[in-house]
Amino acid sequence: MRFGINTFLFASPFTQRSTRLFPRFHRWGFESVEIAIETLDQFDPAYVRARLEQHGLVCGSVTPCLGPDKDLRGTPRQQREGVRFMKKVIDLMGVLDCPTLVGVVYSTVGRADAVPARESRQQWKTVVKNLQEVCRYATEKGRVLALEPINRFETDFINTCDQGLAMIQDVGSSALKLHLDTFHMNIEEKDPAMSIRKAGAHLGHFHACGCDRGTPGSDHIDWNSIGAALKAIGYEGDVVIESFTPNVTVIARAASIWRQIEPTNEEIAAKGVKFLKKTLSSF
Repeated sequence: MRFGINTFLFASPFTQRSTRLFPRFHRWGFESVEIAIETLDQFDPAYVRARLEQHGLVCGSVTPCLGPDKDLRGTPRQQREGVRFMKKVIDLMGVLDCPTLVGVVYSTVGRADAVPARESRQQWKTVVKNLQEVCRYATEKGRVLALEPINRFETDFINTCDQGLAMIQDVGSSALKLHLDTFHMNIEEKDPAMSIRKAGAHLGHFHACGCDRGTPGSDHIDWNSIGAALKAIGYEGDVVIESFTPNVTVIARAASIWRQIEPTNEEIAAKGVKFLKKTLSSF
C-alpha cells in the first residue's frame, strides 16, 4: 500500500502555489498526493508533476469537484458539463502521470433529495449512460475511475458498498472501480471491514479518515479489522487521508464541516499517516 494526502485539507482551490505544500507532505511521510480539481485553469500539470518528483512524491489520484453545474444525473446541460469536465480531468491525468480519478463521480456532493422511486430509477439509468461514456474515454487514455459511496446526508444516490457495486455492474466497464471511505462506511455500513471484503478485487481506492473526519487512530473505528480486511483482499492501492477545514468553503457546506475537527490540520496529516503506516502495514 501507498499512503497519500488529499489537498483539500490545506488548499482550495489547488493552484501552482499549492505545490509549496509538497516538502511538508514528504517530510510527514506521505508517498502520494490526491489533488482536488475544482477548475481546469488553476495549475500547469507538467509543473506540478515536476514539483512532485522533486520532492519524492507522485500524484496517485485526482478528485473532480462536480458542482451544481456538473451533475451526471442533472439537467441535460449539467450532464454534458459533468462529462466534459471529467474528460478534461482525464487529459490532465496523463500529464500528471496519475492513474486514478476518484470520488463522487456521479453527482453533486450535497444533493440529497427524497424523490419518487420512478424518478430514482431514471436517474440511475442516466448516470449509467454518462459513466459509460466517461469510462470509454478513460479506457482510451489508460486511466481508471473509482466511484465513492458517501453518506446519506451528502447524497441520496449511492450510500453503500452494495449500491456502488451495483452501479459498477450496470456500467459494465473494467475502467470503473470502487472507492471506499472509512468515514462514510462508519455511517452507512453494518460492518465496514466486511464491506471491504465484499468489494474485493473491485476496490480501486481507499480513504482512511477518522469517524469524525479527524485524525485516523484518535477515534472509535476498528482499524485492526480494516487492516485485516485490506490484507485479505490483497489491496495494494493508495490509502489516502481526506479531511476538510471550514475555510475550504467549496466543500465545507456540502460536507457539513462547521468546526475545526482537530487543533491543527497538520495534526490530522502528520499523526494520521504515522498511525496508518504502523497499523495497516502490520498485517
